[in-house]
Amino acid sequence: MIQARIFLAPAIGTFAIAGMAVPAHAELPKPVRDMIEAAIATGNKDKVAAVVEVAKKTQPDDVDEIDALNKAFLDQQARLAEEKKARDLEAIRTAGIFQRWKGKGEFGAFRSTGNGDDTGLTGSLSLKRTGIDWDQKITARAEYQRSNGKTSRERFFASYEPNYKISKQVFAYGLLQYERDRIQGYSGRYAVSGGIGYKVIDQPNLHLSIKAGPAYRLTDYRDGTEESRLAALFGADFDWSITKRLKFTQGANAVAESGSSAVAIIDSSNTSISLVSGLEAKVSNRLSTRFSYTIDYNSNPPAGSVKTDTLSRFTLVYGF
Repeated sequence: MIQARIFLAPAIGTFAIAGMAVPAHAELPKPVRDMIEAAIATGNKDKVAAVVEVAKKTQPDDVDEIDALNKAFLDQQARLAEEKKARDLEAIRTAGIFQRWKGKGEFGAFRSTGNGDDTGLTGSLSLKRTGIDWDQKITARAEYQRSNGKTSRERFFASYEPNYKISKQVFAYGLLQYERDRIQGYSGRYAVSGGIGYKVIDQPNLHLSIKAGPAYRLTDYRDGTEESRLAALFGADFDWSITKRLKFTQGANAVAESGSSAVAIIDSSNTSISLVSGLEAKVSNRLSTRFSYTIDYNSNPPAGSVKTDTLSRFTLVYGF
């Protein structure tokens, strides 16, 4: 019996040593954990995803722990997003009528002498307020030019457009619009319209929307006559951010010259089209330079006026 115990003792000792030599499941190495936590501290999902992917490849035995760290980060980001959304909605609900407006101002001028004596000024202001169910847009624009002592361009434009969000893509619009262009023959032209719009494309770098509806237009001509007619309005708005600093706009919403605007009002007497195309280059977060080309067309202008006016402008734009 004693001999058996003596014989078994070395074997038991060997198994015990062997058991101690088998390591338990190792924890994630500190340098790897520090790298993941540093990425998480930035709050950038793309950075965290990239670091997590590398960590999984280099530490395949610790995938569960890495996934747990990543899940905790994503859960926290989701909570923060929900909290921010709730705060934003509450801020919109409690905002006053003059609060939460964003916009930009645009100004340009030129002066030439010599064979010709020309002076020109142009300026515009665009404001937008985004709400839960309603969006509002206000636009004002003025253009003035004198050539050889005579006024060759004098145009003023202002509009207000409220939009009601029916769904993510469909909206109802209203429009109040005022124009004055003495060179084109009218001292005042007023338009009221309402209808339906549709967001064909609505992406961060690409936007296209269209709208259409009936309109009523009243025109006061320089000769003292007045004309009022029912009409139809068609519009489109296209914005394309080519790069982070370069943006092209073409076409459509007459009220929001976010870069370009175009609208057509058609009646049995006179069809008018206003088109503004623009190319905007960002200089800083708030300051941009902009080149635009404007076409104003009237199918039946007063006697002595041409059908089409065009204007090329290079301006500075300040966002606020």
